[in-house]
Amino acid sequence: MLELLPAPPVDPLWDLTAEYAEDPRPERLNLVLGVYRDHTGSTPVMTAVKEAEIRLAERSGSKEYLGLSGNAAFNDAMLTTVLGDEARTGRATAVQTVAGTGALRLLADLVRQTRPGTTVWISDPAYVNHRPILEGAGLTVRTYRWTDPAGLLADLREAGRGDVVLLQGCCHNPTGVTPTAEAWEQLAGLAGTHGWVPFVDLAYHGLGDGLDADLAPTRMLAARLPEVLIAVSCSKNFGLYSDRTGCAIVLGSSARTLRHVETTLQNAARTLYSMPPDHGAAVVATILADERLRTVWRTELDTMRRRIASHRTDLVAHLSALGHDREASALARQKGMFSMLPLTPEQMARMRRHSGIYGTTAGRINIAGVPAHRIPFLAQGIADALESGRR
Repeated sequence: MLELLPAPPVDPLWDLTAEYAEDPRPERLNLVLGVYRDHTGSTPVMTAVKEAEIRLAERSGSKEYLGLSGNAAFNDAMLTTVLGDEARTGRATAVQTVAGTGALRLLADLVRQTRPGTTVWISDPAYVNHRPILEGAGLTVRTYRWTDPAGLLADLREAGRGDVVLLQGCCHNPTGVTPTAEAWEQLAGLAGTHGWVPFVDLAYHGLGDGLDADLAPTRMLAARLPEVLIAVSCSKNFGLYSDRTGCAIVLGSSARTLRHVETTLQNAARTLYSMPPDHGAAVVATILADERLRTVWRTELDTMRRRIASHRTDLVAHLSALGHDREASALARQKGMFSMLPLTPEQMARMRRHSGIYGTTAGRINIAGVPAHRIPFLAQGIADALESGRR
């Protein structure tokens, strides 16, 4: 039987990560995966997380099953954190998931069960896993332009009633391009006029302009529209990468609808993984329930955000000093963990071969993964790759 299995495609990010691991050069730089790294190159455990874990260990709670919706305190905290005042209207329900990826898949299954054959629109370029998740759930995928504001609105005027539009709520992966507040208002207007449903992917809130500013577009959509789907990840802003902590949130127009939604999400979870792991959710719930811990977490999150912004500013300055002002100005407008370099796949490959700087083939690098003292090295590698394409 297994000999009949065709060769599957290799995950491009993990394939590059494996190539990096085998590279013997000590100066090599891994900017492929989206993880925050401190000045030592390590991914730290946040102070608030450490304290919450100590409290949980001292409490010595049970390891009994939680139920298909996961940790109820975590779900309530996520509703309040993400939706703000809208969480008190009774229009939303939430279930804990296996990270943001699990939330995307559960919500994709909800869309398929609600309306088989639904078209879901994703950005071009898109997060590498969006299309596989949606097509894996049996949905039809179309694309809209992301980095062209006029093109974005023009494309989404073609989205029809019952379609779903997947929008990254802030700090777009892979481009770092964030729409203006006016553009978000226009998107909400299009959704209301044309009848499509926003599906917001929140993975980087707190790492762009600050937690409340990054959540403002999602809260605006929730307040203005009758139905919104939201996939939330705690991997980046709580540093819970390997604990796989996330949440699926659905806003609807009636209590009956929300009961059906929650049961549908629970049933989908049951067939995929039964129920999510509790540890990360318990950590987040502990932090958000305690005013002091919540302050510690938000302070540290702000420190991470400022460090990422400082790295981008430094990279822009060094690239300009090397004579690449146009490319530097494009990077300066980006926000969040990722930057999209103005390099072709061939130039990215050259930078990998000659400088040992690893980013994705499409040009994405993790700006949050660069130690400050390596930024001149990164800028020189980018400049060399740019100049190689002009020879």
